[in-house]
Amino acid sequence: MICDLCGSNKNVTAFKVEPKDEYVNLCEDCKNQIESGNLDENHFQCLNDAMWSEKSAVKVLTYRLLKKLGRVDLTDMMYLEEDELAWAEEEGEEKFDSVGNKLNNGDNVMVIKDLNVKGGNSIKRGTVFKNIRLGDTPGHILAKNIYIKTEFIKKV
Repeated sequence: MICDLCGSNKNVTAFKVEPKDEYVNLCEDCKNQIESGNLDENHFQCLNDAMWSEKSAVKVLTYRLLKKLGRVDLTDMMYLEEDELAWAEEEGEEKFDSVGNKLNNGDNVMVIKDLNVKGGNSIKRGTVFKNIRLGDTPGHILAKNIYIKTEFIKKV
């Protein structure tokens, strides 16, 4: 068995591509980097080939990794069916507060710095927002219809 991304045969195991019940074969190196979130761009040069896979799960995982690596030039070249693109976008980015706590929908957060709001008043440090939504804007959460950068909040 070989890795669907890099072609290595080093400790290859099945890896579930959330949220569907479909799997890809990943070597130890690819799996460890994906799970840790520390992606080595040199290692993932292999995505240039993987993006043309005929397997939907491989294309979806490749798309997500290229986005995390900031390779818009390559994601723009990819061809994904509508359902594949929806699946690729479905994962959503994990979001963390200013001190590294993972945020989830429904969490309560506190603002750690006075913030100016476009077209409105400022949000004072110490303001607590309940039942936040992660939304789809990278690096932001949605609280009472206001997008707030995650670097200015702390989970409570």
